[in-house]
Amino acid sequence: MNATTADAAAADPGRIVLLTTSHRVAPGLLSWPAWQALRTADRVLCADGTHPQLPYLREAGIPVDEAAPTAEELVAVCAGGHTAVVVATGEGDPALTDGLARLAGSGRVRMPELELLPASYDLPGARLLDLVQVMDRIRLECPWSSRRTHESLAKYAIEEAYELVEAIEDGDRDELREELGDVLLQVVFHARIAEEDPDAPFSVDDVAGTIVDKLIHRHPHVFGDETAATPEDVREHWLRTKAAEKQRTSVTDGVPLGQPGLALAAKLASRVRQAGLDVPLPTGEGIGYDLLTLAARAESEGTDPEAALRAAARAYRDAIRGVEG
Repeated sequence: MNATTADAAAADPGRIVLLTTSHRVAPGLLSWPAWQALRTADRVLCADGTHPQLPYLREAGIPVDEAAPTAEELVAVCAGGHTAVVVATGEGDPALTDGLARLAGSGRVRMPELELLPASYDLPGARLLDLVQVMDRIRLECPWSSRRTHESLAKYAIEEAYELVEAIEDGDRDELREELGDVLLQVVFHARIAEEDPDAPFSVDDVAGTIVDKLIHRHPHVFGDETAATPEDVREHWLRTKAAEKQRTSVTDGVPLGQPGLALAAKLASRVRQAGLDVPLPTGEGIGYDLLTLAARAESEGTDPEAALRAAARAYRDAIRGVEG
């Protein structure tokens, strides 16, 4: 190497690779560009000695220095054309990245090439794992949450469902996203409580597995050999497989009597109509029988009586506010 070449090599500021990984992906499952960067690096550094990737990197023969260099120290490591790979911690090493940004902005230091290299990516739905972990910690450490039972939480499931319906009817996308999260929390919370049952415990994985099996079984036109060209065909598949699963003796089996009255009346009328039964509506004195007739009529016309009444009530609310204003 002649003097000119040596001078050029010495002046080369080198390269810094910030390697990020997802804690939602099993350690060691890294992308090929990440493995290439790790194998060709002059130094690999990680500030967290308990980082879940470290045992797998060392098993692959990659030496890792457990160190937390400052921005200035890292730049010095790269001087002369060297490459340093920093395995980012779960917090993302903000002190280091902020320091590098300050150095670059000062204009006083010739900075190494800086590359952000994601080594693993989340799959869709990966944030659900975060929710499970957060719920687990809250259940263990929160004085209120640790004492909740299925029974004490039941009312919140109803309240959150109503708030979700209201967000849908309002057409508020931000509110819809938030309320969906609140409903999802109820599912995860109940599943976490169920893990502690001494006789029949189950987890959120069991809950998810049950609904996955049910969906596959009730969609033979998607996962099996059946065909369905119309929504009506799909409904027939669903009702047929559901009837075989439940082996119910009455069309009223499985209809929750605790639901709002209009919805209950419409659901019973729907079951009667689908089964092809001839069951006259009961007659009697009072507004209840009038409402039953209206609910049955709405269901036969394809209208949700609960939604229709809520829409009318909202119009009434607006009229009240108009008079008040």
